[in-house]
Amino acid sequence: MSAAVQIPGYVVGTWDIDPVHSDIAFVARHFVVTKVRGRFDHVEGQIVTAENPLDSTVTATVNTASINTHNEQRDGHLRTNDFLNVEEYPTLSFRSTGVRQEDGDFVLDGELTLRGVTRPVSLALELGGIGPDAYGGTRAGFTASTEILRTDYGVNFNAALETGGAVVSDKVQIALEIEAVLRQA
Repeated sequence: MSAAVQIPGYVVGTWDIDPVHSDIAFVARHFVVTKVRGRFDHVEGQIVTAENPLDSTVTATVNTASINTHNEQRDGHLRTNDFLNVEEYPTLSFRSTGVRQEDGDFVLDGELTLRGVTRPVSLALELGGIGPDAYGGTRAGFTASTEILRTDYGVNFNAALETGGAVVSDKVQIALEIEAVLRQA
């Protein structure tokens, strides 16, 4: 059993993810030469901060149809069975399985479910801060990142290029900026 981690300003409680002030972003290489960036516009979830921060939990659900790469044609293709298959899998979800410290940094371990496939993921986690907001509430900010292989989740569409490589990379970088609001007692 590990000793409790001390974080200045830390608040125990249940927090709701603020979808207006949170960003679920991804980056994939396109045609080997550039990166395409996108995001999901609709996320909801909860963070439960425990007395010992390492006992805290996170759950989140993302509406897959809310994918937004700022290109309507590409977004439409990403919603098809070639990629997200939003008709059959309208959400993707994350459920934490633990928080740990590694070399002084936090790591959030969990399970990511995409297209009905659940796999373990580890996210580098940073607490941005905890403090009062302009409405009499308390807010917390978190940054997290990881990299997944889309083929691990059954997202197998691709086309080979004559020059080598593929139209879309298998590796997808994920970057999260999460703002959460403490529930009032």
